[in-house]
Amino acid sequence: MTSAKRPTSAFVLAAGKGERMRPLTATIPKPLVPLGGKPLIDHVLDRLATAGIKKAVVNVHYLADKIERHLAHRAKPQIMIADERKHLLDTGGGALHALPKLGNDPFVIHNSDSVWIEGLGSNLDRLLDAWDEGTMDSLMLVAPLAVSIGYDGRGDFQMDPIGRLTRQSGPKMAPFVFAGVSIAHPRLFDGAPEGPFSLNKLWNRAIERERLFGLRLEGIWMHVGTPEALAQAETALMEPLTTSSD
Repeated sequence: MTSAKRPTSAFVLAAGKGERMRPLTATIPKPLVPLGGKPLIDHVLDRLATAGIKKAVVNVHYLADKIERHLAHRAKPQIMIADERKHLLDTGGGALHALPKLGNDPFVIHNSDSVWIEGLGSNLDRLLDAWDEGTMDSLMLVAPLAVSIGYDGRGDFQMDPIGRLTRQSGPKMAPFVFAGVSIAHPRLFDGAPEGPFSLNKLWNRAIERERLFGLRLEGIWMHVGTPEALAQAETALMEPLTTSSD
């Protein structure tokens, strides 16, 4: 049973140095690298706005002034800045730092380099509709490895029939990879450490409580982390959708 109220706020991770994307990020921050003629962060913010997200808190660190100037013109969603110029806080520390701006309700966490080609309908709408704060501390969008571009890892999770996630154990590849988007309840951060830390720390704790869930992405997920992956994503955007997640 899903929650009646969909989250309307988001935290967008835009503070990274983009070292794997060099030389493109020598003079511009990774969120402003263009894909299909549009900066990566605008792909993210446009999709959030279309899904009904009213407020987006964006963290900044590397070349922060350029990101702030770029976002100054946006009206939807409303932009707030979480400043990490002095100390880069990693994914978990950054989200914890932004909590006072996000409020007490569940919110979306979205990587600024995670984009996808939709299958049937909107994956973000499906994720928001599937959120159930009674049973979940976090709900992730997860992509099958077979429909992922720019990802060269061994996968992240296994998923049971009702959507509960666990880490892959042993030498086998995990069938699902985190697609860079999740919904989090503020209680996920109860007892979280101060300073920099990864969201993985909190997700592992949610797994122990059987409160980490996943939703399968329909379409093609693109992890745009390197110049080579960016080129692959550009090619995919120009081609018709021929890959199915079935």
